[in-house]
Amino acid sequence: MVVSVYENLKMKEPKDRFTVGIIDDVTYTSLPLLPEISIAPKGTYEAKFYGIGADGTVGANKNSIKIIGETTDKYAQAYFAYDSKKSGGVTTSHLRFGDNVIRSTYLVGTPDFVACHVPAYLGKYDMLKGLKKGGTFLLNSPWEEEETKEKLPNSIKKYLADNNIKFYMLNATQIAEEIGLGGRTNTIMQSAFFKVAEIIPYEQSVEKMKDFILKSYGNKGERIVKMNYDAVDRGGDVVEVKVPAEWSKLIPETAASENGVPAFIRDVVQPINAMKGDDLPVSAFLNREDGTFPAGTAAYEKRGIAVHVPEWIADNCIQCNQCAYVCPHACIRPFLLTEEEYANAPEGTDVQETKGKFAPHKFRIQLSPLDCTGCGNCADICPSKEKALVMQPVETQEAEIGRWEYFAKNVTYKDTVVDKFSSVKNSQFAQPLFEFSGACAGCGETPYIKAITQLYGDRMMVANATGCSSIYGGSAPSTPYCTNAEGKGPAWANSLFEDNAEYGYGMNLGVTKLRERIALRMMDALKKDIDQERKEAFNNWLEGMHNAEASKTASKKLVEVLKDKTDDLAKELMALEQYFVKKSIWVFGGDGWAYDIGFGGLDHVLASGEDINLLVMDTEVYSNTGGQASKSTPVGAVAKFATSGKKVKKKDLGAMMMSYGYIYVAQVAMGANYNQYFKALKEAEAFPGPSVIIAYSPCINHGLKAGMGKAQEQSKLAVEAGYWQLYRYNPALEAEGKNPFQLDSKEPDWSIFQQYINSEVRFSSLRKTFPGEATTLSKIAEENALWRYNQYKRYEAMDYSLKTE
Repeated sequence: MVVSVYENLKMKEPKDRFTVGIIDDVTYTSLPLLPEISIAPKGTYEAKFYGIGADGTVGANKNSIKIIGETTDKYAQAYFAYDSKKSGGVTTSHLRFGDNVIRSTYLVGTPDFVACHVPAYLGKYDMLKGLKKGGTFLLNSPWEEEETKEKLPNSIKKYLADNNIKFYMLNATQIAEEIGLGGRTNTIMQSAFFKVAEIIPYEQSVEKMKDFILKSYGNKGERIVKMNYDAVDRGGDVVEVKVPAEWSKLIPETAASENGVPAFIRDVVQPINAMKGDDLPVSAFLNREDGTFPAGTAAYEKRGIAVHVPEWIADNCIQCNQCAYVCPHACIRPFLLTEEEYANAPEGTDVQETKGKFAPHKFRIQLSPLDCTGCGNCADICPSKEKALVMQPVETQEAEIGRWEYFAKNVTYKDTVVDKFSSVKNSQFAQPLFEFSGACAGCGETPYIKAITQLYGDRMMVANATGCSSIYGGSAPSTPYCTNAEGKGPAWANSLFEDNAEYGYGMNLGVTKLRERIALRMMDALKKDIDQERKEAFNNWLEGMHNAEASKTASKKLVEVLKDKTDDLAKELMALEQYFVKKSIWVFGGDGWAYDIGFGGLDHVLASGEDINLLVMDTEVYSNTGGQASKSTPVGAVAKFATSGKKVKKKDLGAMMMSYGYIYVAQVAMGANYNQYFKALKEAEAFPGPSVIIAYSPCINHGLKAGMGKAQEQSKLAVEAGYWQLYRYNPALEAEGKNPFQLDSKEPDWSIFQQYINSEVRFSSLRKTFPGEATTLSKIAEENALWRYNQYKRYEAMDYSLKTE
């Protein structure tokens, strides 16, 4: 950009009032974008590393820059860029070191070294852009050397040959699995970097890496330290791949034009997803000056980040649909196929016969491998005697990519064959209107949202607090909220921590006033002489306006009566058509919003008595902003601002809201009881007043020792151990002389409470740093849990047969 400015000044008539760094093809004020040049001082080494969130790449590179800074006299600089997806998102580490002071205040654009830690990125991103002649490329490859050569895109092959690049590879993914590190390839790739970059003697770097491992993981036990030591040693097994000279003659691939891809996806979304958003011209955003994005753009992302994905074994399946219910990303779904849909399906499409109301449809569980994150929750919870889902290497499931495309485009959702509201199983035949989000693999929050959209998504409005749910809910260009075949879906908007409940309340008031206007116009019309058809339609709508299903039926008839009419009343009412059907208004957020920063607003909105629904996804920590303790954090848990363990009892948000007596309150944990959440969801939405559902949400910040693939099982353990209780408080029951409080979880097994505590790093890490404090606090945590359970037992024992005079 700077060069462009100087080149402009050289011109006889330089452009005045110009812009730089963009392509302004609308007002033509920009200067040309010239090829990037390196202006770093001679002897400066620049490196760039592409990783995936939660694989440890960023942490390893932080250690690398410290090692170089401490071991040599070189100046060192590091900057880490990552998208908002956190776990599962693209991370880019920019490292510089050299003999002269580094004053570069910008990202590495002309690196000497590039490392690709994720083979799925080949062909997705232009990783070699700017790599200097004679530079080095290091690839984490899951294939043998010859297959790696075959798999490389022509564009990469040609660049390697044209620029005399040294090419190295190793299978860090396989090594990590053999060692027991799972998906954390960071230490292996860090070791490989030091081996090939030769910044300092490799033996010295190994010694330093092991020192940093002890610092970083020493409090996690000898086993973790040894695994990382082994990773350092195995990272030295990097292999150099000779680059054939004939690769220089290859023709780079051209992006294939995809049929049916909307222009916005092709022209805006896909370039941004390919990390080329800065190259977009101004004209790409014409008519989008207000910043709105179309719904459902996440479906075109197809990240392909999973190493292992589930394979469906048809013969073992019992058609319970639980796998789809718990899937955090809506990438595994049950389908009912007609004979025609089955006949046209790709060859090799296994199906099962169905019985009863489902007959004569064929049944199949279908996966989208490119949208799957490989968490494994679906396979973990499969209740079949022999698992109907088995995790397999992603390359073995390539046939499912085309099969998913067929199902997505050609197989309709059969949510009208059976009543989707009658059971968890039936609900999963409805289309999720929240799909393929950028949430962490195994996220405990997203299954709750997905289920809500399956039941109410076609008439939903969502106010979303800033936090994890806003990040995976709407980070440009990816929008997971989508529409059904009728073009209906959730209307979603994000507000702040401190005012999100009020934001949703404003939505509710606005909708209420507009629907009241519709009702007033109809009632005024009914006092006059109007035709019988219109009179009947108005009366039906007024009678059912506050009932969701009744309003749907009445609204359909109302549109038939009013459309194409030219009188003023018909025009006014049809202008408000989108408000005919009763809206399902929701406010989403985490415990940082609900328990802390936004609590005042939440309390005010629930106290208002308005018909509005709140979903609190309780991770018991500020998951999105760095892992700080919240008022939801329990005693003994380690978090920022509670490094020696939280000392005070967790706030009981549900009990506080129950004290009003007219708010529906539920505390749920999907993995512990699928039906209980399903009941709570339906009761909350149907309740003609405010409701709040507090949902236990296992999080990557908890440090589940079994991994996030056990998130649903962890919820179950939390309830069985007495750490979390399930209940529903429905004020409507009091009018019937019944206790509105229903404790849905069984008597806990207190003997496994400490087992639960020790299964998560947020609790167990305290034993390494403050062992005495850990013993004391874990005992208090159990006492607190027992106290809370006994409190709920008292609620359950209350006598509501007594009437007030």
